[in-house]
Amino acid sequence: MNCIRIPGRVGILICFLAACSPSITKTSQITETVPADTHEPTPLPLSEPGPYGVGMRRFTFTDPARDDREVTISVWYPAVQPSGSTSIGFIRDADPDPREAPYPLILSSTKAAIDFAPYLVSHGFTWASVGKIESYPKMNEMMIDHPLDILFALNQVASNPPDGLEGMIDAEHAGATGYSFDGYNTLAMSGARIDPEYYLAQCPTPDATTASILSNLSAFDCGPAGAWDEFAAHAGEAITRSEDGLWQPMTDKRIRAVIPMAAEGWWLFGERGLAAEDRPALMIAGSLDTLYAENALIFEYLGTPEKTMVSIIDRDHGMISFPEIKARMAHFMVAFFGYYLQGREDYAEYFSENFVAQYNDLAWGVYEK
Repeated sequence: MNCIRIPGRVGILICFLAACSPSITKTSQITETVPADTHEPTPLPLSEPGPYGVGMRRFTFTDPARDDREVTISVWYPAVQPSGSTSIGFIRDADPDPREAPYPLILSSTKAAIDFAPYLVSHGFTWASVGKIESYPKMNEMMIDHPLDILFALNQVASNPPDGLEGMIDAEHAGATGYSFDGYNTLAMSGARIDPEYYLAQCPTPDATTASILSNLSAFDCGPAGAWDEFAAHAGEAITRSEDGLWQPMTDKRIRAVIPMAAEGWWLFGERGLAAEDRPALMIAGSLDTLYAENALIFEYLGTPEKTMVSIIDRDHGMISFPEIKARMAHFMVAFFGYYLQGREDYAEYFSENFVAQYNDLAWGVYEK
């Protein structure tokens, strides 16, 4: 990330993120080694910056319902565009641009927001992201804490918007997204429900379905199975109470659409838990990702009838390191959230089967070589 101060404007800091230009510093959520890119794919229509500048403000709150757990929230919002600016970037504490307010809200970790918030906010969204949500080497209590942190952020910006941003955030029309470990958080907020019976049955010997999707990138394992009572107690009775054996979903009715990308989650949800997912979903994954088979399996069992999968051909888990691929992903995010949250019916074309079929590096649905 590169930051500069605007001459003559004391205290205004512009920070530029990875974008379509190879001269901009790239950011990555993963550490996997990725091959050198040999060509740039054809740009997609919504991968370019939109008409808005991007502002960001950061706040720290405590959640009294969870022993005053500290939650740092970054709020990203449409801002007055600096004269002559065409870059994907953001300005700290920038003046908001209220001309089309309120703007639908996107939720994620700050790690995902750094990659994608500037794209989407420039197209007329707000974004609330939670800091200190990092990848984890093994399954643990963060599988509960992280989705609840993001839901806490939703409640905060809805009931107590930051000073100066009153009327900017449409929290009644919210979406959730995330990449890799954050894709699990997205699934958790999609209406999917943890299935303890299925998960515990996989430990220590997974069934053929689970065994077929195991990979060295999956954070899911049998750690909590050895101390399941403690894991369930950490989740709390409001989540674990059940009449059908499934835990309650960690979601909110204001979340109306989700985009899990290169996601994990089969172990905890299983077929029954994923069948409970009940909002429009777009899945994005690279066909060479070691998590691709898991993503295909998750997609098959998602309960919503409004589900789409876009496969990026011959890309692995490190595809998010490439600005041109990140821009392609951002196109589909703008189109999908634009359709479901902004009411842009014309955007349906941009994530349709016919549209995807025009590009030889993309596949609509699960990619079969």
